[in-house]
Amino acid sequence: MEDDPMRRIFIVFATAAVFGLLVSSNSPAAETNPPDVAQMVAKAINFLHTKGQDEDGSYSKFAGPGVTALVTTSILRNGRSPDDPKVADSLKYLESFVQDSGGIHQKDSLYRNYETSLSVLAFSAANKDGRYDQLLKRADAFLKGNQWDEGESIDSSDLAYGGACYGKHGRPDLSNTNFLIEALKETGNDADSEAIQRALVFVSRCQNLETEHNTTPFSTKVRDGGFYYTPAAGGTSQAGTTENGGLRSYGSMTYAGLKSLIYAGVGPDDPRVKSAYEWIQKNYKLDSNPGMGTSGLYYYYHTFAKALTAIGDDQIVDAAGNKHDWRAELIAELAARQQENGSWVNDDSRWLEGDPNLATGYALLALAYCQAK
Repeated sequence: MEDDPMRRIFIVFATAAVFGLLVSSNSPAAETNPPDVAQMVAKAINFLHTKGQDEDGSYSKFAGPGVTALVTTSILRNGRSPDDPKVADSLKYLESFVQDSGGIHQKDSLYRNYETSLSVLAFSAANKDGRYDQLLKRADAFLKGNQWDEGESIDSSDLAYGGACYGKHGRPDLSNTNFLIEALKETGNDADSEAIQRALVFVSRCQNLETEHNTTPFSTKVRDGGFYYTPAAGGTSQAGTTENGGLRSYGSMTYAGLKSLIYAGVGPDDPRVKSAYEWIQKNYKLDSNPGMGTSGLYYYYHTFAKALTAIGDDQIVDAAGNKHDWRAELIAELAARQQENGSWVNDDSRWLEGDPNLATGYALLALAYCQAK
């Protein structure tokens, strides 16, 4: 074919246009036009208030009060007032679940720890004038009473010790325990509190790392420093098992584990923190939940942001030596995934992330931590 100069010019410009669409979020070109976070947040809250919220203030009430609590927390953490009528409606709805025991959950709920812990986060974020002091004090006592400890006729050698659980499984897990620790922190417990230190025993045993704190049968089978779901009741990882019976580490639980270690006062030089951080460096990614693909992606985003805020690093250097401004990259990833109506939703509906209320709540929490320095 004859070489046409105009054709060559067209190819150059077309190639440049395609490359521009594919440029990474941490490239110089992308950084010149960073997403408008305030606009992202405003669109998301508008979606929640106009499309997601029911007249009684709830969000996705078919799932119980947990989603409403998480969404309300996400709105409050993005600067909205507890006196905003829409927010006040949600808080009033959550108050309707306060039980005589001090728990904040559906009656006879199997998810008492989960629902109460998430509600504590919402009421704590709304408690700027002390209006929820008594409610939070009673919820704190309830959560401590439901923790697996000596009161459950077990001792500290039991692999369930210190954890929190969903009732239907009858064994604790790292996801519930991570929310428990966060709720206890919000109610004023410091790292040395007995409840948080008991929880630390359980958290340490969820790590693929043999230490004086972890001598479980699983601690020597994977040895990568990441975290999995639970060592109790025979052990479970949502990412599956290895050929030798090890429990595979995965992203959302590793960030939950790291955050929990930090909240429990474990320092940066401790092998548990160092090994978890090294796992993160080797598995740094935002297009998926490492080890889980798209399952639990928005849960992963919010836990990723919380953990990296807690550890205090503005940049992550991955295993290849590349530096990542994790805040900018997470904001860009969320901007690319936000729907036209302001919501987020996961095409992978596992763990309820096909519900735009829940996914949007997770995304807003992640954005709140991206802006917290």
